[in-house]
Formats: sequence, C-alpha cells, structure tokens
Amino acid sequence: MTKIFALVAAGLVLTLGLPAQKSPEFTDGDAHGDPPFLLEGGWTPLLNGKDLTGWHGLAGKPNEWFTTRAVRWERLLGPTRLIGFPAPSGTILNGPLGKTVNLVTDQKFGDVELYLEFMIAQGSNSGVYMHGLYECQIFDSWASSQPPTSSDGGGIYHRWIDNHGVGGSAPRVNANRRPGEWQSYYIWFRAPRFDASGKKIENAKYIRVLYNGILVQENVDLEGPTRSAMDSAEAATNPIMLQGDHGPVAFRNIYIRPLRPILER
Repeated sequence: MTKIFALVAAGLVLTLGLPAQKSPEFTDGDAHGDPPFLLEGGWTPLLNGKDLTGWHGLAGKPNEWFTTRAVRWERLLGPTRLIGFPAPSGTILNGPLGKTVNLVTDQKFGDVELYLEFMIAQGSNSGVYMHGLYECQIFDSWASSQPPTSSDGGGIYHRWIDNHGVGGSAPRVNANRRPGEWQSYYIWFRAPRFDASGKKIENAKYIRVLYNGILVQENVDLEGPTRSAMDSAEAATNPIMLQGDHGPVAFRNIYIRPLRPILER
C-alpha cells in the first residue's frame, strides 16, 4: 500500500505540474544561515528599535517614513503594495504610498561593512547609497529572463553624464527573491582617498556585495557619484542613504561596523 500511495502521489505532482527549475543564473537566494551581526562582534544597529532617531529625510518633500511592527505584502485591484501600521519598532516603511523622501543617517561613515534587510512590492525600486553617493540597486528583478544590468537588483547603478547612463556594474547573477519576501544585502565598502590638499587620489570601491547570501559584486571601482545621489561632494566620510521615492520598500536589521583591515586592500 505504501508503494502504491507513493506512486499515486508522484503522479499527482507530475499532473499538477511544478515550476520549471531555474538555470544557475537565476536563483531565489536561498538562506545562507543567520545574519552576520548575530555571529560576529563589532556591529552597531542604525535603527534603535523604537523610532527614527539618528535618521532624517532630505529636504523637498514631507518625510512619511515610519516604524512598524510588521509589514504585509498585499495585492488589491492594481499593483501590489506594502502595508504597515505605525508602532515603535526596528522595521521602517516609506509611507503609505511608497513615494516619499530619501532617508539619511545623521552620522557619517568611512570604510564600513553594512548589512541590511529589505522588502519591496512588485515592480518597486529603491537603493542603498553608500556615502549617500554610490547606489547599490534595489529593484524587482525577480524571474527576469534578460541578462542582468546595472539597473537590476544587485547592480551598482550607473552615473548620469550628458543625459545618458555611463558605467555601472551588473550583478554576476540574478539573486532576487520574490516581491513580498525579506531580502538582504551585505556590503563591504571602501571610501575614496584624498591627499593633504584635498585632491582625490583613489576612487571609492565596493569591495564585495552579497545579495541574499550570493556574491554579486567584487572590486567595483567608483569613478564618481551614481545617478540620483545626494548633492554632496565625495569625501572621506559621508552618510548612508535609503531611496524612498521609487515605490514601496521596507527595511529592518540595519547594522554597520568598521571595515576589517584584511578587506581594505
């Protein structure tokens, strides 16, 4: 009876049809264990678990970011959205409509490791700007059949010169998860270097970027600020910025620590 039941169950699975297995280039970013701030020392949270102290919105629009205890991915008649209700928490959401100002740390940083988790709605778009200037892209590239570009999730966004994109770095693989799932970035970043007169002598660099635990960027030289960066000069220290005006996005578990010396080379 056990063998018969197993054969029938197998037949039902085949009849119902499972999704085709993705090629190695497309992965939903399977979990790779616990986040680094639980495993190693030296990490400092950038969210205090209660409110947005330590952060501010860029001027120009009302700041609608708020903390929420939970985030729900929801589809109504139109596009999907993220739902949350204001409450003291370490999870933040960019307003009820996903169209608000970029959020910036009060503190400035130099060479750092940054870990954070985020959730987006279908078709949504955001980004993490190291030093407020160099964007690591957040974009709904789930199940895209096209080769990844610098505009896809996991990409280092391009610069904008003479009304067209210049440079940028596409991710090595599409490591995006489905909209409505929590995803993660683990970024190793080296700040630009300046001589005694203030002249830049070395570009900023993304040393390594893990997207959902998968290596997508390594040793990416940054010749200058990417598109939609803060209106600030390159410097030895600058803040972290989260993009808030390109669709619903939530963040949680934002942790930072100084870049370990072995990775500065």
